[in-house]
Amino acid sequence: MKIVGVCACTVGIAHTYIAQEKLEKAAAKKGFDIHLETQGTIGTQDALTPEDIESADIAILAVDVKIKGMDRFANITKITVPTDIAIKSPNKLLDKAAEIASKKQKAHA
Repeated sequence: MKIVGVCACTVGIAHTYIAQEKLEKAAAKKGFDIHLETQGTIGTQDALTPEDIESADIAILAVDVKIKGMDRFANITKITVPTDIAIKSPNKLLDKAAEIASKKQKAHA
């Protein structure tokens, strides 16, 4: 399972990076490949390339604010949640993403 996403909170400091860390740790335990871009007070870090997004099974947008480049995700299945969900329940969020991606793959098979 390949996941891409963006983390961004209202202040652009703590929750942005905590959400990223929680999702990355949970994904590693599940054996998922994950690449998360952060949009915080210091700007965009670990920016996703068009190839990253195109090759992903699903995108997780853990955001509390409007993000730059939202149009990049127009052609990919995505889940949008507040950063609090990514922080408090990263395993449930990843399980839900895997379930949605799996259903989509079966529908296209």
